[in-house]
Amino acid sequence: MFLLVLIAAIGLSPICALCVPLLGGTLAGYLTGVFEGAVRPSEVNKRGAFAGLIAGGIALPGNLIASIANSLLLQNPQYQPFHRLLGMPVIEPEVVWVAQLCLACMVGLMNLLFSAGLGFAGGAIWSSSHSDQPPLSNPSIQ
Repeated sequence: MFLLVLIAAIGLSPICALCVPLLGGTLAGYLTGVFEGAVRPSEVNKRGAFAGLIAGGIALPGNLIASIANSLLLQNPQYQPFHRLLGMPVIEPEVVWVAQLCLACMVGLMNLLFSAGLGFAGGAIWSSSHSDQPPLSNPSIQ
C-alpha cells in the first residue's frame, strides 16, 4: 500500500493517490473476513473498518514522501511548464512546498477515511457472501 501510494503520487500527482483506498480498503476488509472468520457479521464489518484504517495509515507516509519529491522537482521554475504554457507567473518555491505538503496531508486524511469506510464495505461483502453458512463455534473438548 505504501509503495502504491508513493508511485502514484510521485509519478503523476498526489491527487492520484486517492484511487488507492478503492482497492486497498475494500481488499483489507474482505481479507479480514476471510482470514479471521468472525462469528457475527457486525464483528467482521468492524474489524474490516479497522483493517482499512490501518491500510490508509500505511499510505499516509507514502503521500508525504511523494509530496517532498514533487516539491523538490517543482521548486525550480524551469520545471513548471504549464505555467509558461498558459502565460501565468512562476510560483515561488515556498508556495510550492506549502501547497504540496498541505495537499499531501489532506489527501492522506481522505485516504484514511475512505479506506476505513471501504474496509467496512469489504467486510460487509464478505459477510453477505457467507451469510448462508452457519456461524463458527468452538468445539468442546470432552
